[in-house]
Amino acid sequence: MSSMADEVQRDLIKAIDRDALFLPTLPEVAMKIRLAAEDSEITIAALSKVIGSDTALSARLIKVVNSPLLRPNFEVSDVLTAVRRLGVNYSCNLAIGLVVEQMFHAKSGVVESKMRDIWKLSLQVAGVSSVLSLRRAHLKADKATLAGLIHLIGVLPILTYAEDNFELLADPVSLNHVIERIHPIIGERLLRSWDFPEALAIVPRQFQNFTRVSTQADYVDLVQVATVHVHESTGRPYPNLDVLGMPAVNQLGLNMADGALINEMNEAMTLLY
Repeated sequence: MSSMADEVQRDLIKAIDRDALFLPTLPEVAMKIRLAAEDSEITIAALSKVIGSDTALSARLIKVVNSPLLRPNFEVSDVLTAVRRLGVNYSCNLAIGLVVEQMFHAKSGVVESKMRDIWKLSLQVAGVSSVLSLRRAHLKADKATLAGLIHLIGVLPILTYAEDNFELLADPVSLNHVIERIHPIIGERLLRSWDFPEALAIVPRQFQNFTRVSTQADYVDLVQVATVHVHESTGRPYPNLDVLGMPAVNQLGLNMADGALINEMNEAMTLLY
């Protein structure tokens, strides 16, 4: 790693330790959705009104409901029908994940392109995670989707920092080094600041720990397997990684040599587009 990247990394870690690093707040509409989800008596109509207050989110949710991931029997064209189709819990978690997409925008063209790449990867991992979750009854597809959508959220503050530090922005190799080393720490810190549940808050920090052994298959396991598959499918495999021997693969009961499973995961990569 270059001396500049090393220095930036030290500065960012110090800022994290002092709680001085700028961490974006969860958008207001996501906070409203979360509050609605905590109301055990919330109606589908009331939740639809909360989600419908954000035009961009409404359009995105309807698009996802009509995607191959959810395979509707008829075309959904309004938020109320979308929420009715998904149910309250699924609608809330999916909507919060999709709100995060609105945060992946930048002033700089270079950073904007990087953010688009990160979000595309997040969508691919979310699709695969959702499909794999169906193999374990205690794992929920809505939470699996959200886990995939937020597993790289820690990259966001780093790219925001890079926009204000042209020297780092102009050195993509150093920037990538910093992202790889720091985003897991920032991601977990960010999700905890947003009061995400523990099962999801640990995902950014743990999903690249490929020797991790969970006591029971969890959302980290899903994101791990999904991430490895997406990287391999897009020609960027993790070096020296024994995929078949990953504990996460065993916990999920997957046969990674099964062609049908591989095809299913390949199809899942585009389910949220």
